[in-house]
Amino acid sequence: MKLRRLLLIRIELRGLASLCCAILGYRWVLKFLALGCYAFLLFPGFVQVGYYYFFSRQIRRGVVYGDEPRNRLDLYLPKDTNGPKPVVAFVTGGAWIIGYKAWGSLLGQQLSERDVIVACIDYRNFPQGTMSDMVKDASQGISFVCNNIAEYGGDPNRIFLMGQSAGAHIAACALLDQAIKESSGERTTWSVSQIRSYFGLSGGYNLLNLVDYFHSKGLYRSLFLSIMEGELSLRRFSPEVMLQDSNITSAASLLPPIVLFHGTADYSIPCDASTTFADTLQRAGVKAESILYEGKTHTDLFLQDPMRGGADEMFDDLVRRIHAGDAEALAKHAAAPPRRRLVPEFMLKLARRVSPF
Repeated sequence: MKLRRLLLIRIELRGLASLCCAILGYRWVLKFLALGCYAFLLFPGFVQVGYYYFFSRQIRRGVVYGDEPRNRLDLYLPKDTNGPKPVVAFVTGGAWIIGYKAWGSLLGQQLSERDVIVACIDYRNFPQGTMSDMVKDASQGISFVCNNIAEYGGDPNRIFLMGQSAGAHIAACALLDQAIKESSGERTTWSVSQIRSYFGLSGGYNLLNLVDYFHSKGLYRSLFLSIMEGELSLRRFSPEVMLQDSNITSAASLLPPIVLFHGTADYSIPCDASTTFADTLQRAGVKAESILYEGKTHTDLFLQDPMRGGADEMFDDLVRRIHAGDAEALAKHAAAPPRRRLVPEFMLKLARRVSPF
């Protein structure tokens, strides 16, 4: 009887595995397995970050900024409350499918330790929403930050917009869409002029060039086009392509300085995505630059390096730009003790090898 039951369970598991492979394809199944290994290896760091996220008094979780269920944001506040603080409105990544505001917890914690308020903006993911919904949600979140951050000790004159991966793309779309609306005289609830700079981390900005690349990596074309509302919408959601249109020259002139960070070993979104976007921005008259980090992958800059502790080149570049002109804050950052390690080095190296990103 037991043997029969075991055989039935084995058959059922094989059937389930075959069904998953049929629906998702073997590449996705392998990616899920790799993701599990990756998360296991970084688990010591996730536990510490998670404890901070749920128990720190410096976080205001789930602040409502709109009417949709995912219209929430988390605020990371510095312990030092003297004087208004610079603010980073951050849009997290997640392949437009698994984005969540808590993914920015590590960045929020570390920037708040440098006297920066961070607002991690949540948004509808696919299939709950498509790209238009994501851009709309991000824009509403940015509007909330611009109009309400002073109540939390933020400086409304020093607001920076930042996104990572898919979040970098969504934030760039929201920023350009806002500039186009303003240039056409449309009434809006926030202004591009309120954004001091835009920081894009490991983002993609030309979907026409990336759709086939994503397909080869497992984000299949049919799924991606469903997220982006069809092939005809790829241009509309490609800031790099949009800026090549001479009809939006006046919108481009409204954009703030833009800094694009990317690792040269990023195989989720190639670093060319940032360098070509920076070139396009410059040709459109926008002050823009791309900063490349040799040998860094898609997750090195956002997870492994911060969990490693000690010096972090990308983080230092970011802090220096946020605190530009504030000699006291820069001196405080330079004198700060090294950030502590969250994960042993051998586990970080293994995680890098198995990472599906």
